[in-house]
Order: sequence, then C-alpha cells, then structure tokens
Amino acid sequence: MTHFTTIVPAPFGELRIVVDDRGRLCRIDFPGHHGPITATRPSAAKCAHVAAQLRGYFAGERRHFELELAPQGTEFQLAAWRALQRIPFGSTASYAQQAAKLGRPQAVRAIGQANGRNPIPIVVPCHRVIGKDGSLTGFGGGLSTKQWLLEHEQRVLRGRDHAVAGDGDATAAVRPGRSRGRA
Repeated sequence: MTHFTTIVPAPFGELRIVVDDRGRLCRIDFPGHHGPITATRPSAAKCAHVAAQLRGYFAGERRHFELELAPQGTEFQLAAWRALQRIPFGSTASYAQQAAKLGRPQAVRAIGQANGRNPIPIVVPCHRVIGKDGSLTGFGGGLSTKQWLLEHEQRVLRGRDHAVAGDGDATAAVRPGRSRGRA
C-alpha cells in the first residue's frame, strides 16, 4: 500500500500527516518525531482533507474531526484509542478513568502505554489524558505541546457561545479497516 504525506503548520511546529491510498489518516507526527513510513510520496492533494480539518482545529473553528482513520495497533490499543475519542473537547480524564471506561480498572499502566503509541494524536486526543492528581504527564509532542492543546481547547470554549464548524455528532473513529463513524 502506498502512503502519501504532507506537512501541516501548527502553532508549535510542523506536523507530518500520512494518509493511505484510500485517503484514510494513518499518522500524525510531531516535529522531530517523524516515524518511518514505507513507500511514501509527497502529496498535498491526497492529504488536503486532513490538513484542512487540522487548520480548522488550530483556528478554533473545529471541535470534532470527520475523518476516516486507519491506525495500526492491537485490539487493546484500538479500544484505548476509541475511549480517547469519547473525552469531550475541552475536557480531560485520568488514565485511571480511561481504564475504568474500558472495564479494566487495573490496566492504568497499559492505558498509558497504549496512549503513548497513539499514531494519530490531536485527532485521537491523547492530550486530554492527565495524571490522577491533575498533572500533565507523558505526551509524544512534549508537555509544552500538550499544555498548548489543552489551553487552546479551553480558549475556544470560552470564546464561542455558538456552534463552530465540525460541531456535529460525527467524529473520527478508531476501528480497523473501515473506520468512519462514531466513537
């Protein structure tokens, strides 16, 4: 399978996005953390739908993503990533809360590891998971980026009393294969 990639400017650096030949989002890499993807070709056109939604999110015009996703992971990881998508925009949850929602309250460490392997940060919002004491913990883009994302969502919520683009019920969903739909 061929993958296509482009760079999207973000307030904290350039993100590399990777889509497959069907246009499904496979990865978002933070600055300095570009993982290997085989058979990639630069293509702003193939990635335009993802880039537009990310730009809308950073501009405060989008709270939900409507993208088809194609993350690669174990069944546990996929379940953990689906649970991330149920954390509302502008809200946070602890790793323990995420584990409890999966029916695995003792799996807090495994949840942290799954979140750390999330290939689609921001869209699959692992930045919304914090320590039980409210502290910012682990994030692939760095804690300053995590803090920026959380503060950005709070600014958007405070600054808007009306609906913004993408405010419907549809969200990107983490599912193997055909992955468009609700989380």
